[in-house]
Amino acid sequence: MQLKQLEHDQIICKEVDRTYVPIKTSYHLSPLGQSLVPLIRAMDTWGRDYLQVVANN
Repeated sequence: MQLKQLEHDQIICKEVDRTYVPIKTSYHLSPLGQSLVPLIRAMDTWGRDYLQVVANN
């Protein structure tokens, strides 16, 4: 369900390769999804910094 929602929201793209048995399905970030990468990295950095502050108190 989450993959379908992300695909619907154009965050990811689904690729189906029918040359494999069973069928191979893969997903990758769309250009819109790629634009989220800097935001997610910034959130990760903030989270790591936060954990260090909390650990030192």
